Amino acid sequence: MEPSELATETLERHKHIEEHPTNDHAKRMGLLIGILAACLAIGEMGEKSAQNDYIAKQIQLNDTWNFYQAKSIKAELASGEAKTLAALARLNNDPTLAQAAKIASQKAAKNLSDSTNGNGKAELRQQAEQQTRERDHKLHLYHWLELAVGALQIAIVLASVSVITDIKSFGWVSIAVGGVAFIGAIVVMGFL
Repeated sequence: MEPSELATETLERHKHIEEHPTNDHAKRMGLLIGILAACLAIGEMGEKSAQNDYIAKQIQLNDTWNFYQAKSIKAELASGEAKTLAALARLNNDPTLAQAAKIASQKAAKNLSDSTNGNGKAELRQQAEQQTRERDHKLHLYHWLELAVGALQIAIVLASVSVITDIKSFGWVSIAVGGVAFIGAIVVMGFL
């Protein structure tokens, strides 16, 4: 290429750049949108994890309460059996029925409270109450992550509006909202 051709081409390129300047703001906002989208993906993963943990805790809680109900029914049946056998033993003066009444009474007591195995009615109630607290904690974390994800989505919209309108303050607000939302999401995910 001749030096004069090179000079002409370089002048044309500079003239084109002057007529169509690059929009650095749009590039920065594009990068910001990409970063916010990555933060959003991380926040949504945490949100989904918290939601799954909540559902798992709810299932575990339901199982514990069902087991509690079964123990209640067994205790009532064994107690009724013990009372019936004791009444029959007194009526008939039968030591075999008295022994059966004693065994049924022990069975009822074990269904009401079994500290050795930890699966008596009283122990199951304590487990269910603890599981309720754990489940509620997971639900609160899920709600906080839901708010953080929503704020990240709003931050992405603000950054997009900043590109379209070329108003830089939307970009700054987007950075602030996105930053606070992402930091909040990370803090909440630390409690998962």
